[in-house]
Amino acid sequence: MMKGYYKIMKTKHILLFGAAATILPCVAQAQPITGLYIGAGAGVNFLQQVNVTPANLNVSNRAQFGFDPGFAGNVALGYGLGNGVRLEIEGAYSYNDTGSVNLSRGYSSNNTRGHVQQYGGFGNAFYDFNMGWPVTPYLGAGLGYEESEVRVGTYSSNCCLVKTPNRSQGTFAYQVIAGVSYPLTNVAPGLALTAEYRFIGTESISGSQNVTVNGTTTNISARFAERLNHQVLLGVRYAFGATPPPPPVQAPAPAPVQNVARSYLVFFDWDRADLTDRARQIIVGAAEASRKVQVTRIEVNGHTDLSGTAQHNQQLSVRRAQAVADELVRNGVPANEIAIKGFGESSPLIPTAQGVREPQNRRVEIVLK
Repeated sequence: MMKGYYKIMKTKHILLFGAAATILPCVAQAQPITGLYIGAGAGVNFLQQVNVTPANLNVSNRAQFGFDPGFAGNVALGYGLGNGVRLEIEGAYSYNDTGSVNLSRGYSSNNTRGHVQQYGGFGNAFYDFNMGWPVTPYLGAGLGYEESEVRVGTYSSNCCLVKTPNRSQGTFAYQVIAGVSYPLTNVAPGLALTAEYRFIGTESISGSQNVTVNGTTTNISARFAERLNHQVLLGVRYAFGATPPPPPVQAPAPAPVQNVARSYLVFFDWDRADLTDRARQIIVGAAEASRKVQVTRIEVNGHTDLSGTAQHNQQLSVRRAQAVADELVRNGVPANEIAIKGFGESSPLIPTAQGVREPQNRRVEIVLK
C-alpha cells in the first residue's frame, strides 16, 4: 500500500518538474540579468517522514521515521542570457536529526537516534518576471545528483531492530524553485537579496551491515525510501558587470518668458498715408508679437504733425491708422481684434509750434492689450 503511494507521489513530482521546465521560457518579459553571477543561500530544511523496510526480516519490522527541522544551504554560479532566462550550476547541502519513529503493528520504540545528511549538485534553469514591482519573482527547476548519508535506527524490546546501514549512497535528484529577488543597487550595482521555496526529491537507497544487539549479530538489509524535502532559504546574489541605473529624468526647465514689446511706432512721410518698406517690417513684427502674448485688443492710433489745418490732419491720421490696420490683417491679425482711432494733431510726440513739420509726429502707434 505505502509502496504504491510513494510511486504515485514520485510520478507526480517528476511531472511537476517537467511542466515547470517547459513553461519557464514561455512567460512574460523579465528583468534581464546579462552575464556571470554568483549566489548563496541558507535556511531551514523540512524532511518528510521516510519509510525504512528491512529486506531480510518480517515486514512487521517496517518503521516510519520523522525528522526535526534542519539546516539547508547552497552556493551557485550562473549566467544570465539577457532575456530573463538564467542557467546555473549549484552545490547544495542539508542536515536533519531523527525526531520520531512509528513501528508497524503498534509496537513501541525504546531507543531512536540518527540523522540524514544530503549533499550534491544541480543544473538549474530560471526565469525572472518583470512585473514592475519592487521585487522580481522567478521560477526555476533543476536536475542533479545527491549523496545521502543515512544513519537512523530504532530498537523495540517487544519487536525487533530496524536500522539503516551507516554509509553514503548517491542517487538522482530533482527540484522545483519559486522565489523573489530585491535589488540593492543603492549598495552596489548587481547586488540583490533573494527569498526562495524549494521542493527537492531523491530516489530510494538500500544496503546492509552486521548489527549486534544483546550479544546477537544480525546482518541487517534495509531500504530507505525516497526523501522529499521542503526548504525555505534567504540568500544574496551578485551579477558581475551590472551598470548603475540611469539617473532620474529631470523635468525640462520652463521656457523663459519672452520679452515681447507691447507698443510699436510706424512713421510716415509728410502729408502721406502710404506705407514705406520700413513701416511694413515694423507691422510684421507687431503681428508676430500679437501671437506670442495674450492679446485681447490691438489699438491702432493715427497722428499728424502741426502743419496743415486741423480738419485735414484729423482725416489724415485716420487714413494712416487704416493703412496700418489693413497691413496687420494681411499678416494674420483678426480684424475684430483691431480698434482704429485718429487723433490728428492733438497728441504730438514732440511738442512744436503750429505749422512745423516734425517727422516723429507723423506716426501710427500700435498698442497690444
